[in-house]
Amino acid sequence: MRITDIQRCEVRPGRLVEWTLSPATVAAATALPEDSRPPAYIQESHIRTAKAVREQGLSVPTWIGIAFDLPGPVDLDALERALHAWTVRHETLRSGFRWAGDALRRFTLDAAEVSLCRAEVGDFPEADGLVRHLQDRFDTVADALRWPNLIYTAVVRDDGAGVYLAFDHSNVDAYSVQRIPAEIHELYTAAPAGPAPGARTPTASYVDFCEIERSHADGIDGRHETVERWREFIRRCDGTLPGFPADLGLTPGGPLPRQRMLCEPLADADAAAAFEAYCRPYGGSLVGMLAATGLVLHELGGQPVYRTVVPFHTRVKSRWSDSVGWYVGGAPIEVPVGRLRGFPEVLRAVRAELGANRSLARMPLARVLELLGTDFRPTSPDLHSIVSYLDTRSLPGAGRWAELKAYGLLRVSYGDQVCVWVNRLPEGLWLASRYPDTDTAAKTMRLYTERLRDRIASVAGGRLPAVS
Repeated sequence: MRITDIQRCEVRPGRLVEWTLSPATVAAATALPEDSRPPAYIQESHIRTAKAVREQGLSVPTWIGIAFDLPGPVDLDALERALHAWTVRHETLRSGFRWAGDALRRFTLDAAEVSLCRAEVGDFPEADGLVRHLQDRFDTVADALRWPNLIYTAVVRDDGAGVYLAFDHSNVDAYSVQRIPAEIHELYTAAPAGPAPGARTPTASYVDFCEIERSHADGIDGRHETVERWREFIRRCDGTLPGFPADLGLTPGGPLPRQRMLCEPLADADAAAAFEAYCRPYGGSLVGMLAATGLVLHELGGQPVYRTVVPFHTRVKSRWSDSVGWYVGGAPIEVPVGRLRGFPEVLRAVRAELGANRSLARMPLARVLELLGTDFRPTSPDLHSIVSYLDTRSLPGAGRWAELKAYGLLRVSYGDQVCVWVNRLPEGLWLASRYPDTDTAAKTMRLYTERLRDRIASVAGGRLPAVS
């Protein structure tokens, strides 16, 4: 689905209703003993970074969310049952963390202890005021340093409702949130009698995954091949992780800048299909997007080698495919774009790098950095810049996303990195990016997007050499 911010997801006025975990649920959580299953490294790193930034006097909201419509007159009781069934189905949503000195400890509620509290917030006759209220409320509730850190809302109108859900990032990733509209619709339309489908079909637990992944990560030391390869990559990046290799107008050592959002289409369905067909012999559109990005950034910044960390999901077993959680790792690649001739050569180089390094994404980067004895983000929510590609066309309900005004939501606040997400949708390719709010960065990102679009169009239009 299209990724954007809450200002651009077609919010319409109406009567606002919200659900949070009930006071009884919060009280039950307060009395819980420690859950022996530890946080994932990515969760702990996220929470510790939020704490470090807050202690320096800056609040940096990092929630992500989802927006979609429910058509027709809305039955709020049925919607509440659906939201409750969905919440208890995914264990990470009823699991949180508390500090024990400097250690982060997990607690987890049983499904029977979870209940929702509904509040009638009131009427909002203007969309702008409603958007401001939702963002402020999400910033307060879906916060990394509190629990509960999720909130569900519906804006009710005579012809239906807009549903807006927000979560601290520690509980969900982009893949998780893009599955939500279909799951909630299924639960909402289920027969009111008997248990909801979500209660009958348990899903694998991200909390269990965290324990498994952490046990594996804790079993390596600084001599492990994965650590050695990251050490060499970081050395070639001048001792840090790679940023966006183009001028962003930032002052070294300056305060963490505000960010800006860019969202727009890159290609229609036909052009996206043609681009995929051209890149398929090299591994497909992910390879093509990274190759095109490397060439464009070489044109803009003159860097002879394109270095980046490519995000990959860590749902390597099918049991995790329906599970809500933060299943993301990163693999380093470096492509000598300055000495390669033409797009096909760059495609081959990217394919070779991904083939050699993709397995590194299975080891949490936070664990690698711990073994290297370094921390690259005590003050910034992002470790490094990214260019992410995801083909979402096969996700449940994808064919109805446009009809239901379904959007993945990002909170754009502060950060010194560039994060780019490209999604393949039924209607084509969609780009979303958050980047530092400087005039130089805005010009750079405009040029990057335009030239990326031109590169895709030149491939789709047959203006590049045929694959050999």
